[in-house]
Amino acid sequence: MPAEPLDERLRPLTKTWLVTGSSKGLGRAIVEKALIEGDKVLATARNLHTLDDLASAFPDTLSTFSLDVTKPEQADAAVDAALTAFGRLDVLVNNAGYGLIAPFEQTDAASFRDQIETNLFGVVNTTRAALPIMRAQRGGHIINISSVGGRAGAPGLSAYQAAKWAVSGFTESVSQELAPFDVRMISVEPGGMRTDWGATAQVQTSELLPEYLPSVGAFLNLMTKFVGNEVGDPSKIAKVVFDLTRKEHLPMHLVLGSDALHVLANSEAARQKAAEEWEDVSRSTDFDHRDISYLKGSRFDQT
Repeated sequence: MPAEPLDERLRPLTKTWLVTGSSKGLGRAIVEKALIEGDKVLATARNLHTLDDLASAFPDTLSTFSLDVTKPEQADAAVDAALTAFGRLDVLVNNAGYGLIAPFEQTDAASFRDQIETNLFGVVNTTRAALPIMRAQRGGHIINISSVGGRAGAPGLSAYQAAKWAVSGFTESVSQELAPFDVRMISVEPGGMRTDWGATAQVQTSELLPEYLPSVGAFLNLMTKFVGNEVGDPSKIAKVVFDLTRKEHLPMHLVLGSDALHVLANSEAARQKAAEEWEDVSRSTDFDHRDISYLKGSRFDQT
């Protein structure tokens, strides 16, 4: 039977965080916000030197840990480090990730796999390490930084978006498993942010085969307008992330940014249009005497 919710009087007034990809961009903004609000943070990254100023400013509430999220044993060690430093773990923010723009045909197998390992298995590894602690506590928040690219695809980002779609699906599935013992999991899906993601995504783009100019080439042209003009403010997104950790009821997905809303609305409209146009074909594969009454009252029956 479901566990009893933790009495609010027993919940910690301050929380302890583990944040991946903390060295720059959104990850650093999240770390700063949590520290300013008085929480404790284990900030992880491959390169920790960019956090030296925060370590000096918050010596009692910030600890750092060198972490490669693709290594399960390092994820376990990071969780242990948070417990050693602060005695508990209340919030896991899976932020580490990157993308590289190139046609799938021109993306070598190692590059594709590396992006999947970081963007997807990084989330899986740290979540697996943190869950036993949060389950025992009967409480916690796991915030997975996905992307609107986890709900809508773009040419040139096959590896990155395959991983982000998987993160969004992973979140939707696992969040339902965790709800009975008061661990909340959410997929945060922002649009463009004023970080170096867009510039970094293009650093390894090779000369395109001519056949990919109309698709990936057009997307790269769009990126020239995008980089430096992203609408997402990392500090405002960090505030939203902080506020989520103070809420008991969360959506499975949270889209952030006007650009993300625009992209998602167009993508879902196209998907719905296609579903309606092909509905007869979709139903044609049923046995003649179909019966889906078993879905009534389930989580898949929202009518």
